[in-house]
Amino acid sequence: MISLNENNTKYTIGIPRAISYYGNYPFYYGYFTALGLEIVLSDKTTSKIINEGCKYVVSDTCLPVKVFVGHVLNLLEKGCDTIFVPSLQSSSYKINNCSKIRGLPEIIRNVINRPFRIIDPEINKTEGISFKDFCYDFAHRFEIYDEGFIEKAIKKGWEVYNNYHKMALMGLGFEEALKNAIEGKMITKPIEIVRPLSVVIMAHGYNLYDERVSLRLIKKLEKMGVKSYTSLNITKEDALKAIEDLGEIQYWANELDLTGTAAYYMLRNKVDGIIALSAFGCGPDSLMVEEIQYHAKQRNMPMIHINIDEHTGEAGFVTRIEAFVDMLVRRKRKALEKSEVINLLHTVAERGKITAKAGKQNQIEEEIKI
Repeated sequence: MISLNENNTKYTIGIPRAISYYGNYPFYYGYFTALGLEIVLSDKTTSKIINEGCKYVVSDTCLPVKVFVGHVLNLLEKGCDTIFVPSLQSSSYKINNCSKIRGLPEIIRNVINRPFRIIDPEINKTEGISFKDFCYDFAHRFEIYDEGFIEKAIKKGWEVYNNYHKMALMGLGFEEALKNAIEGKMITKPIEIVRPLSVVIMAHGYNLYDERVSLRLIKKLEKMGVKSYTSLNITKEDALKAIEDLGEIQYWANELDLTGTAAYYMLRNKVDGIIALSAFGCGPDSLMVEEIQYHAKQRNMPMIHINIDEHTGEAGFVTRIEAFVDMLVRRKRKALEKSEVINLLHTVAERGKITAKAGKQNQIEEEIKI
């Protein structure tokens, strides 16, 4: 279905492949296309995109914002002059995003001095601006006012998102789950992959699933025989409950991706270690990582924290990951050897009991004969 506005006009909107794309694009895709909009995605992140973004902001700006700026520039180069830059203030009452994500529309307006239109609907549950308000505001920017039509489009957005989330919970990676959901395909059989080691990666989606930013961390771990669990593999309810079980409270909007995910797997002893991946200089991330480090140390759970920025090189990155995995291998081998020794001792002890019992029984039988 194409035209929905009063002027019967087909609209195009550009979506930067950064920040909220990695958590919300399945909904955006379903909702925007149901409204009749044509979506233009920026290219996948490259070193060129990152470097271009860096030119427009001060050096201490966090990597995700630099990447986002680079993707906006990429869309402008494609000739797309209407770009989606959502104003994501708070996901629940007093559960806030960091200041740079909250101010992202204003950052883009001020650093890119070119003529283009920003579509920046706001969600701010602390101030009573709901997700429904966010959706209606977006539709109104394109002269779409039919409430029944908007509601149907919202329903379609949730349909695509829920299918994506179900497949992610079953074990599909971000790209595969997203591709299937967009194409209307549904995989109902869980994907079970058994590997010698497993880790949980606590990271924002925009740092982890962007393969240039994360330097393909998940794929590198797979080649090392390590299974990775991420926030895609648990529900938001489970992540929130894990934070509570840890004796902590949620403060940041994206905390379920980090604290909640790490806590869930750590408290259930489901993994051999924890990898924290965060952008250098990110204040909220540093607090969440420190929080998990404290609890991991209490539970003797190995953990490594890797900071990334635009200068992070492949060689040093790989060296740190390999060293951590080697340590997990040695630790697990030692635990298995200890377990085997304990099992052997138990077996010897049990055999000793049986022998002693048999000896005592023979003695009784001899006494009866006498």
